[in-house]
Amino acid sequence: MMEEAASKHEEQELVETLSGELEQVTARMKPHFRRREAHEAASSYVKALLSATERKNMWGLSEEAGRVAPYGLQHMVRRGSWDEEAVRDEVQRYARERLGEGGVLAVDETGFLKKGEKSAGVARQYTGTTGQVENCQIGVFLAYVAERGHTLLDRELYVPEHWFTQPQRCREAGLGQEVAFRTKPELARGMIERALKARLKPSWVVGDEVYGRDTKLRAFLEEQRQPYVLTVASNTPMDRGLAQVSGAQIHSTLAPREWRRLSAGQGSKGPRLYDWARVRVNSCAAPLTRWLLLRRSLTDETDVAYFLVHAPSSTSLETMAAIAGKRWPVEECFESAKGEVGLGDYEVRTYTGWYRHMTLCMVAHAFLAASRALAHEQEKKVRPKVLALPHRDRMHRFRRRQGLDSSACRSKKSDA
Repeated sequence: MMEEAASKHEEQELVETLSGELEQVTARMKPHFRRREAHEAASSYVKALLSATERKNMWGLSEEAGRVAPYGLQHMVRRGSWDEEAVRDEVQRYARERLGEGGVLAVDETGFLKKGEKSAGVARQYTGTTGQVENCQIGVFLAYVAERGHTLLDRELYVPEHWFTQPQRCREAGLGQEVAFRTKPELARGMIERALKARLKPSWVVGDEVYGRDTKLRAFLEEQRQPYVLTVASNTPMDRGLAQVSGAQIHSTLAPREWRRLSAGQGSKGPRLYDWARVRVNSCAAPLTRWLLLRRSLTDETDVAYFLVHAPSSTSLETMAAIAGKRWPVEECFESAKGEVGLGDYEVRTYTGWYRHMTLCMVAHAFLAASRALAHEQEKKVRPKVLALPHRDRMHRFRRRQGLDSSACRSKKSDA
């Protein structure tokens, strides 16, 4: 009985802590809104995104927020007077405070399937969301991966080049004349540059082949003396000594003893084990050094991934393998942001509306990441016997306390 009472007390403390944390998060947005009504609507929007409801479109969010109709939330997202860029900057500061400094910046993209042709940037294009060409929008995101957790820090909407040959379509979708075509690596560079100017000091930058093959992005990171691990194609040219070679050519020269079995991090089924090797290649960005890093499947020796690494010469192979695995958490960010805070459930078509929805989703997602870090820290402080008690859904308790549980909301409405 005493152990169960202690457990309930610990849970009650966590619920109260998270309640206060959520109020702090929404209060931090306030300076970036010109009108009190807009800030209140945005706070309601964030809280509704955190609710357990499955319908996180405008009507669903309005219902969770206790509003009769969605028009107030729609106005806030589409035409309200507030600075979504400043709120994004606040998300970055909050993530650094709660998750810690020295994390990894991971850049990746995700798709949002659409039916019509009116949404800004929509086109038939490949998306990894389904693994095929779809009518969709593509968002390029910057995630922050730290020891205490990971969350989304920044966002850019990729607008295909052919859109800019249709000025009327651009005007209807809210793309101003200041918006110009930018490739996905250019969007990524802009987000990384903003993070660095905000004095974020990432230990590494990671990204897949879309970004690794861009020589300008790699050159920018090297100019900043920023360590990176970027995936590249097997035919990527690089200089080794006086010769220019490809990753595949270097791979063909490796002896069996040059490979080591290492983990790229924990997966759902345990350590992600691969065979790894590295070869130093020419670099013109002293004092850091450049390597070609190779990752080989344990079950298929022809399945080899290639990475360019830019890092201090003392960096170990174990560290390189571990950092290469830091790209996977951004996929977890997409999954949790879409599943828990409605990242893909928006009903806005305009360019600005897309950015505003994504920004408020990032606020909610950063709060969740911080909440999990707080819960984990509390669990480490609890006595061993208390930890042995049956697990309780603390986030469910928190949602009920805040009125964010959909069943609780419906009950309150029916009582009214």
